[in-house]
Amino acid sequence: MLPLHDWLLLASVCALGAMAPGISLAVITRHTLHGGPRAGAIAGVTHALGIGIWATATVTGLAVLFHRYPSLELFFSLSGALFLLWMAWKSWQAGKQPLAPMDASSQFNVLHGAARDGFLVAFLNPKVALFFLALFSQFLQTDMAQAARIQMVLTSMFIDGGWYVLVALLLGRSRFLPWLRAHHHWVEKGTAVLLVVIAASVVWQVA
Repeated sequence: MLPLHDWLLLASVCALGAMAPGISLAVITRHTLHGGPRAGAIAGVTHALGIGIWATATVTGLAVLFHRYPSLELFFSLSGALFLLWMAWKSWQAGKQPLAPMDASSQFNVLHGAARDGFLVAFLNPKVALFFLALFSQFLQTDMAQAARIQMVLTSMFIDGGWYVLVALLLGRSRFLPWLRAHHHWVEKGTAVLLVVIAASVVWQVA
């Protein structure tokens, strides 16, 4: 296991990374707006699963492939940009329509979409791998026990998922949510613009 002071440092940096405003927060907010705290929480949990894949890849050495094979990072970057553009189109279209009432079938679709978007927004972001490569390199050692490696992965997953689930629950039960739902068309269009800007910046960087 990691020494306590190393684990606290790791947890602090993971928390700062999770709390930084960005596309992940926008996705969690959007799904909380449409499906309530349950949908936002599901998106937060699947987001943590995507984070866990990259964290596992880092502690097992697979993330080093990004440095050896730049085409791999290019593939994930462009795939992520296309996914962001697709979400931007969906968000823009949703802004043109009133919020639909939730029935059994629509609730399933909303929760399924939340799970998908939460996972893919993390999994298709190669910057997550580079973040963990830079962070974990400060703690990884060649003779590190397997338990310590698992501890690092679980720490990153629980902090990421815990933060976004907390955001979804607090937002879903706040007085601010009815106002967001009443003005959802502006929220959707603002989210769409943000997604397009981020996708364009990704393409600009890889170009």
